[in-house]
Amino acid sequence: MNNLVTPSTLRCSIPSIASRVHDFHFNRLLINNNNNGRIISSFKAIDRQLISHSKSSNLFSTTSTNRRRPPPISAMASSTQAPSQSASSGDATADVFQLIKAHQEKAARLPPIEEVKTVLYHGIRGVLSTFSQKYDGYPSGSMVDFACDAYGSPILAVSSLAVHTKDLLASSKCSLLFAKDPEDRTDLVITVHGDAVPVPNEERDVIRTAYLARHPEAFWVDFGDFQFMRIEPKVVRFVSGVATALLGSGEFTNEEFAAAKVDPIYQFSKPVTSHMNKDHSDDTKLMVQHSTSVPVDFAYMLDLDSLGFNVKAGYQGRDFKLRIPFPRRAENRKDVKTLIVEMLQVAKSPAT
Repeated sequence: MNNLVTPSTLRCSIPSIASRVHDFHFNRLLINNNNNGRIISSFKAIDRQLISHSKSSNLFSTTSTNRRRPPPISAMASSTQAPSQSASSGDATADVFQLIKAHQEKAARLPPIEEVKTVLYHGIRGVLSTFSQKYDGYPSGSMVDFACDAYGSPILAVSSLAVHTKDLLASSKCSLLFAKDPEDRTDLVITVHGDAVPVPNEERDVIRTAYLARHPEAFWVDFGDFQFMRIEPKVVRFVSGVATALLGSGEFTNEEFAAAKVDPIYQFSKPVTSHMNKDHSDDTKLMVQHSTSVPVDFAYMLDLDSLGFNVKAGYQGRDFKLRIPFPRRAENRKDVKTLIVEMLQVAKSPAT
């Protein structure tokens, strides 16, 4: 397994955050965790009003179910301010950067290969690239739905009428690109390079079950012109932090990827985060403030795994993503609730 690759020439050099803070945009700041190779945060502008969420005291109750380039930090200060006031604002911003950097470098997260496999395993749609038969020598791209088998290999349900099916039957070599957050180019992007091969008849029932678990409305998989194809990975690549000061990437062999585990807690991301964002957004903000020591204006959960949860937070008109670690590893969904309650109690404690 290859480690994080950091290019020698970065999009923005950062010799001293404190001395050059006025030269940066929030969406150019990234914090790199050198221990496990994941790029963990980026700042970018928000383009919409935030809606206040109602707060409920019953945690986990059964009843709850164009990006613009931001101005430089120096523009945050009014042009009518004295130089000393502007400098003070810059110093305060630098302090926030340092708090976030120190926190994120220590925040527990999954190993890169486990995170990549987990995110891909729960993906549903990506871009399939094939060798075009109609336009010889040129690549062809298609938006396709997919699921993953027990080893993490992507499964496609393809029609014999589709152009990409004809391409694959002529040349099995292909790639599947999946973006964790298509709206955020700095987030994790995974590319599977491999060969697409028909699923044997003896495996069809198992594969059909796995595919329909991700796409329950895909009744057409039983049509006569459809078949399942598996992309057998040759290499799985990832990249994060694109167009930012720090760029991270890596790749895994088929053997490494097949042996990696899918995090068992990630599957609960949707119900837990939906409930927290709907009924406990203020509690999430409080936990983020306590964990990072940054007075964020808002915070809502994006997803979670055994070691913590990821949030999108805002500070002084900018939004960014943060990793918030659990005090210990979560063993099951009930344990996630226990850990969040514990974290909230600590955050609300006057002693903290």
